[in-house]
Amino acid sequence: MAADLAVRTAHWLRPDPRRVIAKLFVPGEETPTGRSRASTVIARVMALDDAEVAAIADAVIADFRGRHDDLTAAFSAHFAVVSREITSPRRLSAERRMLIGACFTHEYAPEGAALFNPSMAAHPDQSGLVKGQLRFVMTVRCVGEGHISSIGFRTGVLGPGDTLTLDEPGPRLVTGVTRPATYQRTLFLAALTDHGDHDETSDLVLGRLAESFTATELGDALAGIHEHTLNRERVQHVIEHLHQIAAATYDVDFTPGSDLAERLLWPVAPAESHGMEDARLVRFANGDEPATFYATYTAYNGARVASHLLATQDFRQFHVSPLAGAAAKDKGLALFPRRIDGRYAALSRWDRQSLSLVLSDDHRIWNEPAPLYAPTRGWELIQIGNCGSPIETPAGWLVLTHGVGPMRRYSIGAILLDLDDPSIVLATLAQPLLTANADERDGYVPNVVYSCGALLHDQILTIPYGISDAAIGFAQVRLPDLLDRMLPTDGTMATPTAPNAGRETTRW
Repeated sequence: MAADLAVRTAHWLRPDPRRVIAKLFVPGEETPTGRSRASTVIARVMALDDAEVAAIADAVIADFRGRHDDLTAAFSAHFAVVSREITSPRRLSAERRMLIGACFTHEYAPEGAALFNPSMAAHPDQSGLVKGQLRFVMTVRCVGEGHISSIGFRTGVLGPGDTLTLDEPGPRLVTGVTRPATYQRTLFLAALTDHGDHDETSDLVLGRLAESFTATELGDALAGIHEHTLNRERVQHVIEHLHQIAAATYDVDFTPGSDLAERLLWPVAPAESHGMEDARLVRFANGDEPATFYATYTAYNGARVASHLLATQDFRQFHVSPLAGAAAKDKGLALFPRRIDGRYAALSRWDRQSLSLVLSDDHRIWNEPAPLYAPTRGWELIQIGNCGSPIETPAGWLVLTHGVGPMRRYSIGAILLDLDDPSIVLATLAQPLLTANADERDGYVPNVVYSCGALLHDQILTIPYGISDAAIGFAQVRLPDLLDRMLPTDGTMATPTAPNAGRETTRW
């Protein structure tokens, strides 16, 4: 069994329901078919005298201020949402506006239900460390009420040796400021083509725009459509799709003073209204270019899933956009950490059951997936996918996989791809590297171990993994030992990397 290679650490990360955000809450709209009670709630506040309003507002601020970064700003924003229900809202006192805003606010615990499916990459700041240490940043999938997923962060240090240190996150969460981004015409065209909506209407609109354009310029192009054309049902459908692509393309900025582990990427676009799931983080560095951190994630709107992309250089400013192409239609797209022969590369599970290799010129449009590795072993009979981005080693691209077998049990395995031509599978691991043990089998989804990205440092592979969709654990394995156990694809046993008496060293 390969499981004896992986050594579990004593670290567990569990969800912390004390970390909350202030969200808009409109009474009566808790369910999709509910009717808003905004006007009646506002009427009750308006019926209070000034002294009572001030007393209630002061009590709310005193009780909740310490749990949020800027609670009064949240109240003001939520008051603005419902102010259309009020005649002359500017004439209200600051206390009455604040109380109305508080009545349309509730606390939400993003980790209230679960914390799982992490990915790990080298942190952009490696200052202040001693020899043998590497600071890392980790994305985590947070799940709260209504099973809504968001993307959180943790930090820590690896080394020296197999030492793993996790930083304690701050007590608060901040969601950043969202603003419209610059759009790319080629991405819009590709996304429309995916859904059969690239026609004369889309050409009419996008033909008026430069390769890069703004939300204002898109609005001007749509406004230029003739009224007779605009009334056609097909045209309205295409226009709605254009708005959806634009809504899924945005930037998020966090204040420089906020701690990385307190930042939360909360769903913004309709395409991700029910969650941002399973971010696969990778540090992308190509030649002398500045390193960029990408994370592909699953956007879920309650009915459909799609692959979206995060991009950042400092984890303070993020660009978010949808992906397009046949290989990006489902879950589990994972980018390689550099270009190969001048092109971006990724692993895809577009057919929902096997791994494919796909190449792209611009890292946003992914077409023509080529079959790479299909389920063959008993622990992966249902399906196989990746556990994050490939890891470059002298022996080849190491890909951790997740296999799903009987009783929907998830296991973590590994394959090795050729460095120059990753369409060639050099070796595979015959048995799982990690399967849920007796302490890990129970959770929201039982019998699951699942990682979205491991990190190699000083010949030790650290694998953060989700435990039955409930918590996060960590395992470590020595890279030479893992490579030694892998079987070349010709079916013969690989010989070990490290020289031993009476044994030859492997080609790895």
